[in-house]
Amino acid sequence: MKTSGIKIQCRILIFMFVSLFSAVTVAQQFNVLLFTKTSGWHHKAIPAGVANIEALAKEHHFNMVWHEDASHFNDKFLADIDVVIFMMTTGDVLNEEQQAAFTRYIQSGKGFVGIHSASDTEYEWPWFQKLVGRTFVIHPIVQTARLNVVNTKFPGMNQVPNNILWTDEWYDFGDENSKNLNYLLTVDEKSYSTHSDWGNGGTGDGMGEFHPIAWYQNFDGGRSFYTALGHINAVHNNPIFKQHLYGGIYWAATGKGILE
Repeated sequence: MKTSGIKIQCRILIFMFVSLFSAVTVAQQFNVLLFTKTSGWHHKAIPAGVANIEALAKEHHFNMVWHEDASHFNDKFLADIDVVIFMMTTGDVLNEEQQAAFTRYIQSGKGFVGIHSASDTEYEWPWFQKLVGRTFVIHPIVQTARLNVVNTKFPGMNQVPNNILWTDEWYDFGDENSKNLNYLLTVDEKSYSTHSDWGNGGTGDGMGEFHPIAWYQNFDGGRSFYTALGHINAVHNNPIFKQHLYGGIYWAATGKGILE
């Protein structure tokens, strides 16, 4: 009986060692919460965007969990998250308690990534508007335009060709909500029709010579990256967009990658 007991204990120890070794060997480089809750316009490209980030997670060895349930915005759950991605969110998506938890999360030194209509989210929450950097105002129809690269030192931007033709939904933004913005991409308004007419929803005629599309900043102790690209499904399958987006995720999660 003693011999059997020793064998059982040995098997348990071996199992524990193997389990621990497996956990170490499959550890990922950082953890991502992908959040896609909408209370306004719901983008048809959300599934394509989720599939893209799942593919990036496999390619670049990071953990990704996807939720539309805002109850995950609490201190306990966010403690293990390195970067939160708001992808094509719209409207009022967090209550006051969840907002407070998310604020503490950023202030603890963590990261935020906003994709497309993240700038069309939480209009009544000034802190979030500063975190995103600029607020969406209006857009014309989807069309092709020329993108200009402003900064090649940010992760992934050296993979984005200057003056590339790109088809997407071109957002007009209001004034800067934060003075810390570092711009990455602009769109050439001479290359597309900037006029927007939403009837009672208002009109727009672009932003002028400088029309930013992507930027990053250090904000309130944490890091924030935003790109307005991503309205249509095809964008999320574009290798250039994948590089651009992963660069933002990587920097927001780690604070690394900006060339000197």
